[in-house]
Amino acid sequence: MNIDSIKITDIQLHKLKIPLIEPFTISLGTMYDAENVIVIILTNEGITGWGECSPFMSINGESADTALVVGQYLKKILLGENPLEIEQRVKEMDAVIYANNSIKSAFDMALYDIASQHAGVPLYQYLGGKKNKTIFTDYTVSVGDAAKMADDALIIKEKGFPVIKVKLGKGGSSDVERVKAIRNKVGLEIPIRIDANQGWDKDEAIATLKALQPYNIQHCEEPISRHDFMQLPEIKQHSPIPIMSDESCCDPHDVKRLINLEACDLINIKLGKSGGIFKALKMIRMAEEANIKIQIGAFLESRLAMTTFAHLALCSDNIIHYDFDTALMFSKDPVIGGIVYEENGMIEVPEEKGIGAQIIAGFIS
Repeated sequence: MNIDSIKITDIQLHKLKIPLIEPFTISLGTMYDAENVIVIILTNEGITGWGECSPFMSINGESADTALVVGQYLKKILLGENPLEIEQRVKEMDAVIYANNSIKSAFDMALYDIASQHAGVPLYQYLGGKKNKTIFTDYTVSVGDAAKMADDALIIKEKGFPVIKVKLGKGGSSDVERVKAIRNKVGLEIPIRIDANQGWDKDEAIATLKALQPYNIQHCEEPISRHDFMQLPEIKQHSPIPIMSDESCCDPHDVKRLINLEACDLINIKLGKSGGIFKALKMIRMAEEANIKIQIGAFLESRLAMTTFAHLALCSDNIIHYDFDTALMFSKDPVIGGIVYEENGMIEVPEEKGIGAQIIAGFIS
């Protein structure tokens, strides 16, 4: 196929709403459904690209409804253009509207799906990655009653997941009791990752992290408000637990700022924050140069986007943590193809051209 001859002929936007098996609670609120947006980009060469985003109002300021509206603006400027010129298409989307990185990430994802299909390789190969490591996802415990959290953590351990992620941020002293209850239930050997989702202030964060030192905590995500990032270096200096930046780390500008401030030990990259793969790759390269380790994370995406995240996770040795569990929380699986969740949280990445996943027609509206 001639690279110059391929053009975008149509773009379809659909809502995907799937109830969760049970409510998922973090310090920023409780979610009962995955309310996502699917982007389908069609071309004159017969290649179709699939993308997905899971807007999170309190983090990226978008909802499924706003994403559908903004998606119409993006559709207008992309129709008739070459989908393989991804850098140019990303610049055009940014020129149309500021931010709105969630919906932009779905368009970006679909473009990369087309490009890697056009190249005849799986997405991870198109991104320069290789299957030189095994991906294991953690599994997350919602924040709430300490006894229930402990019971949920035990179930995760018994299912064989190698790491338990624990949502906190509902008060430092009570959060310590939550972790203590979990450790009493699951023992000290299985690693725990904690995520305060901006729930503490600086002094509370330092005190809480020091109190949690005996409990074998791998790292703590976003202990304080994203707006107070200038306080992260002091927290990092005093914390016995490594600090991971999440909500304060959205795009390459944030990565540069955090590196210059020496504000964190790790960063969490999510396509719904970065605006897609194109900018995420820049963030990964910057982290590599600064020798900062990376987690690839997720919002409430289905296995479609989760497959994309797994492809991305294979493109750098600095990516060492994988938070790909939310698709397992869906009451129904709307995806055909894609990653396979094996025993003990292991993930098998597909070898089909492109992303290798798409949404079953009956699930989108």
